[in-house]
Amino acid sequence: MDAIPLKGFGGAGTFEVIEHDASGTYRDVYTVRFAGAVYVLHVFQKKSKSGIKTPKSELDQIRRRLQAAEDHYAEWHSSQNSSGGH
Repeated sequence: MDAIPLKGFGGAGTFEVIEHDASGTYRDVYTVRFAGAVYVLHVFQKKSKSGIKTPKSELDQIRRRLQAAEDHYAEWHSSQNSSGGH
């Protein structure tokens, strides 16, 4: 099992792990764009039997969650700086 950069998300920083077993193909998507944090953005079973392309609806969900992660990290980082924390 390998983590590979997720295409369409600016290269390094957002990765996809693909796992195959008897019941199907599963994908985990996470980002390590933020210092000291890993955000799991989406975990799903790929249901399409043709092609390896990630469905648009799944990519849209990942984009929304990446934006939420960016917002959360910025808020957290700001609060750490204002309180003197790390």
